[in-house]
Amino acid sequence: MSEPLKSIAQYYHERTKYDPDTLASKGQQLDWTKQPEPFKEYKIGTVFDLKPYLKEISDPQIPTANTDPWQRLSSLLLHTYGLTAKLATTSGFHYLRSSPSAGGLYPAEIYLVSRGTPELPAGLYNYQTLHHSLVQFWDSQIWSELKQACFWHPCLENTKLAMVVTAVFYRSAWRYQDRAYRRIFLDTGHLLGNLELAGALNSYRPHLIGGFADETLNNLLYLDSETEAAIAVVALADLLEIDQNLPQFRTALPSATQTDYPEIPDGEMLHYLHCASQIKSDTSGSQGWKKLASEEEPEDKYNFPFCTKVSTVTPAIDWGKDLKGLNTAQLRRRSTRRYSGGNLNLEELLALLDFTYQHQHYGYQGLDAAPDFFDLSLIESFIAVSGVNGLEEGCYYYAPKAQELRQIRFKNFRRELHYLCLGQDLGRDAAALLFHTADLNKAIAKYGDRAYRYLHSDAGHLGQRLNLAATHLRLGASGIGGFFDNLVNEVLGIPTDEAVIYITTLGRLRGN
Repeated sequence: MSEPLKSIAQYYHERTKYDPDTLASKGQQLDWTKQPEPFKEYKIGTVFDLKPYLKEISDPQIPTANTDPWQRLSSLLLHTYGLTAKLATTSGFHYLRSSPSAGGLYPAEIYLVSRGTPELPAGLYNYQTLHHSLVQFWDSQIWSELKQACFWHPCLENTKLAMVVTAVFYRSAWRYQDRAYRRIFLDTGHLLGNLELAGALNSYRPHLIGGFADETLNNLLYLDSETEAAIAVVALADLLEIDQNLPQFRTALPSATQTDYPEIPDGEMLHYLHCASQIKSDTSGSQGWKKLASEEEPEDKYNFPFCTKVSTVTPAIDWGKDLKGLNTAQLRRRSTRRYSGGNLNLEELLALLDFTYQHQHYGYQGLDAAPDFFDLSLIESFIAVSGVNGLEEGCYYYAPKAQELRQIRFKNFRRELHYLCLGQDLGRDAAALLFHTADLNKAIAKYGDRAYRYLHSDAGHLGQRLNLAATHLRLGASGIGGFFDNLVNEVLGIPTDEAVIYITTLGRLRGN
């Protein structure tokens, strides 16, 4: 019986794996004279300065009907993707943002589409991160065109603002070449995780839309799709307006699955996959955007009869009055560069897992108890434990429905973890590494080649929740998108067709 043909997403995944025998030969010297700028500037347009509304952010309060709408919007954008630090370098300054990015390259751009509000006239706006301002570069009513591009998603019937996230491909490809496509969507997931939580701080409910007509939306934003393209749409529901308190809808639609493709040269894989995973027409089916009962998360995947099981039920993290702890965490979060090598306590690890996966535990604090992802049922999570007090060393499967860790391997893998993380000390010195994986066959059967976008965005979203919980608990966290793919499967003892999507290292900060 012949093997099924690989789709372009599976082919891309295999082609962009890091392998110890070939990584050195594929490496390249970075041309620092061609390093891309992480900011896009519009020279013409009406500027709306958001900086005057930052003064209240250090001591926030959940908005009421009397809160200045400009203050809410300024805070939402700052906490989602705004600048939070300025570092001097030999060639100028390096700016850090509330959302982490691989290599500090920040490939995403944020646009707002306004239907017309007292503050923002109808039109198109770009968020100028460097200046914390909005520039209106198109002043016509285009909301109906946006609805058409999103196949008439129900949330766009009631909302008045929408965010479109785009990717400037070269910003990441300059350093990471074809593998940059993975990192672009991981970074987008970080941004979407920030947006979800920043919404709670500012009484917005983000409704995620991953199914849209790519070419139509790119044209709507006047993008050169060879260099920059839309990758996510978010309807921003104003929770202070009763008619915008909306139910959940489907977030993801499938694209075609391409199995007939030419031999693709290195350097062209990223763009080929992006084009192949575009949607051209409405694929929502007879049920439209309605969220179906069949799309509820399935039972936990791995359940060996004799493995050690550890309950992860734990008290929820307390984010404080008016979520002040979350506000602080989003503005102070930094990716950890070095760990002390000290152990975490089991209670700390359980708190990180609880906030990341058990969203229903946080509704009473004002957070979204069921935030939007593309499809979390496709993501599996494993933890390699090297140093957690109260937990035996080894590898565990995290079962979110059962709320337990299930031990699947019995060994300290610190040396192997150091190696598979490309020799980064973060892999060696972390107390635990959390791996997100996905069955690509299953994902592509459901969403076509576009599944690759959804998987990495969701993994990044989960990773950002880990980052913020770690910051709040004064622990370290850092995402790793570069690793020897097949060696991860060997260490975890999982099948080779289970694709490794993302790694988040967790540990104790130096000095703690």
